[in-house]
Amino acid sequence: MEIKQVGIIGCGTMGSGIVQVCAQSGYPVIVSDINETVLNQGLKLISANLDKSVGKGKLTPENKRLIAGRIKGTNTLLDLQGCDLVIEAAVENLELKKRLFGELDNICRPQTILATNTSCLSITDIAVSTRSPERIIGMHFFNPAPLMLLVEIVRTLIANAAILDQAKAFVQSLGKTVVLAQDSPGFIVNRLLTPYILDAIRLLETNSATRDDIDNSIKLGLNHPLGPLATADLIGLDVLYFIAKAIYEELREPQYIPPLLLKKMVAAGWIGRKSKKGFYEYT
Repeated sequence: MEIKQVGIIGCGTMGSGIVQVCAQSGYPVIVSDINETVLNQGLKLISANLDKSVGKGKLTPENKRLIAGRIKGTNTLLDLQGCDLVIEAAVENLELKKRLFGELDNICRPQTILATNTSCLSITDIAVSTRSPERIIGMHFFNPAPLMLLVEIVRTLIANAAILDQAKAFVQSLGKTVVLAQDSPGFIVNRLLTPYILDAIRLLETNSATRDDIDNSIKLGLNHPLGPLATADLIGLDVLYFIAKAIYEELREPQYIPPLLLKKMVAAGWIGRKSKKGFYEYT
């Protein structure tokens, strides 16, 4: 089956980024969000990002108009019934995702591919809440989706091989590189990244090193563009905390236990760039 129209559920930071990527790659996109404010903010963010590209000479005003014309916002899942692929990018809540996929199972055509952008939740748990679990896969984009070049496609034991091939071809048509991951906690990237960042937070928490020395050691010693603490701010400390807890609950391996400092910062609302304060302050 050729993917001609894409549906996205959720127009927050990740959802709006995926919408932009798909529309820029020529796909008509319907984005659904029950929150009118979030939907409008996401669409405005896409427009602002496209304006920046025009200002930098990467897009012409005509190209921007064509891309924007491929995007339609809605408040109902029913408008996704004609889509060939639906990507869910709602909040990381397993029960919510199960409910959404149960509804999509009834709304969408049998051949529609249903994908979740979850960064760590079990794809299998989501899939078995539907009548057609073989068509449920993970399609994990990274933030910011228009810039990051990797997408993890996550397969379950019951995933249809043809659907995985179609999903891989679709992601490659977006100009992204695909890695295929099994449905295990954290998949590939977050399984490796999470303990690395948590260890950096523990160094800071125990006064073993300063924030700047930790990040500069990684940037200059390993030639990374960002240090682990700046990376945590970019991801969002609330997201990092959730991912760490979710992986720990599955594996019970101590390196995934969130440090107390991380827990306190999340409780204080210091969650990184999106709150203007995390390990760094952002103006």
